Amino acid sequence: MDGYEQLLKKAQEELPEQTQGGERFVIEKIKGHLEGNKTVLANLKQIAKSLRRDESHLLKYLLRELATPGKYEKDRAILGTKVAASIINKKIKKYASEYVFCSECNKPETTLIEEKGITYLKCQACGAKKPVKNI
Repeated sequence: MDGYEQLLKKAQEELPEQTQGGERFVIEKIKGHLEGNKTVLANLKQIAKSLRRDESHLLKYLLRELATPGKYEKDRAILGTKVAASIINKKIKKYASEYVFCSECNKPETTLIEEKGITYLKCQACGAKKPVKNI
């Protein structure tokens, strides 16, 4: 039995380190800085792309949730007030739970479709379809 324990220990040591956690879909954290009384977000377009959503849809949602004016200028989003990155990250997670992740199977393989003026979240994995709020 002692030889077995040694072999087991050797095998565990030779296993490659796990590079990813349990989540296969991770939302990138926002990168930005303050310029005077404005908040400049450098990677909002990349986050929208990774969520497979229209960048203007994500910005419109953030502006409504944060109750602030804002716009895209080249590759950066500029918010009209100072906003902490932690608050923006929470709002992006909320956006993902409402407009990206399927409510049935919790997978991110979804699309937003519009039928008769109502927007639906349609899951490509399980086929579920649920109405979502218009922004």
